Amino acid sequence: MKLGFDAKRAYHNTTGLGNYSRDLLKILATFYPKDYTYNLYNTKPKKINRLSEFKNLVEKLPNSLFWRKFSSFWRQGPIVNQLKKDKIDIFHGLSGEIPRGIKKTGIKSVVTIHDLIFVRYPELYSYFDRKIHFNKFKYAAKNADKVIAISEQTKRDIVDFLDIDESKIEVIYQGCHSIFKKIISDSVRKNVKDKFNLPDQFILNVGTIEDRKNLLSVLKSIKNLDVHLVVVGRKTKYYAKVIEYIQKHELIDRVHFLEGVDLKELATLYQSAEIFVYPSIFEGFGIPIIEALYSKTPVITSKGGVFPEAGGPNSCYVNPNDSIEFSNTIQMLLNDEEKRKEMIDEGYLFAQKFNDDVIAEQMNTLYKGL
Repeated sequence: MKLGFDAKRAYHNTTGLGNYSRDLLKILATFYPKDYTYNLYNTKPKKINRLSEFKNLVEKLPNSLFWRKFSSFWRQGPIVNQLKKDKIDIFHGLSGEIPRGIKKTGIKSVVTIHDLIFVRYPELYSYFDRKIHFNKFKYAAKNADKVIAISEQTKRDIVDFLDIDESKIEVIYQGCHSIFKKIISDSVRKNVKDKFNLPDQFILNVGTIEDRKNLLSVLKSIKNLDVHLVVVGRKTKYYAKVIEYIQKHELIDRVHFLEGVDLKELATLYQSAEIFVYPSIFEGFGIPIIEALYSKTPVITSKGGVFPEAGGPNSCYVNPNDSIEFSNTIQMLLNDEEKRKEMIDEGYLFAQKFNDDVIAEQMNTLYKGL
């Protein structure tokens, strides 16, 4: 069976959607190397080359000079002619989109929808971005043969906001990179701490530094605690608010913003942290929580929404805007080694539901069903 994938994010995005795309493709290529032919459709020559070890993943660029010049438009519709020529059986849009007109070709289609944050929190997006996102997602969900939601929370949002019959939607969780599942030696941990000039003990936050991720809440919660915070994430204009708070409350020596962190270093930071804190307001899933569970690091995250789906019954859940509750929970865990050990053991067991073999089998069942 020939599978086609929208691989734009896999080859050009280093975080979120790119990680999902690459991880899923690696899982499929590993567990079903001969069951499928994998064609990865890319708009322009790749910037990220993290799939090169898988020889059965074949990059496909627009097949004419004209469409290489207008590749963004090609991806939205004209790509279907190339899919037909390549005799694709199923096309999978990995980031909320499928090309227009694919339904008329007889090619089956699947679309993964990660979240509908632009509907829930419209103030975070421009009017035109909201309209564009909504139209693309609505079209994809309505016209695809199957919709994959990465969580039950996202499934509910697809039903409520896009008016899609829930019988059409399959919840298939995303996994995380295998590097987070490997034990990292003490010597490597020391080298990473030395490289970034970090203290022996710290708590960790990973994610884009933006309003929705709510880093200010972490800062407020540690203001009166004797603890260091390490932050790994891309900076946005929200970073100015964060720095203003840090300077005002003299936290500059206790908050460490890291840049140029590669995957192995990130995995090392997870395994070196005392606690992982993730006070996001809303997520479609929250992959850093899974990375922390596999890294055997206790998790404090937000109450409600998708977070219990990702964190399981043994993570700690707080009101992300209640700095006192947040602070008390951090302090409690830092002082209670037995509680941390219990959370580590139970959290790691819970994370096994996100293992690659589970995801591979679910995806195979979905494709074979089509």
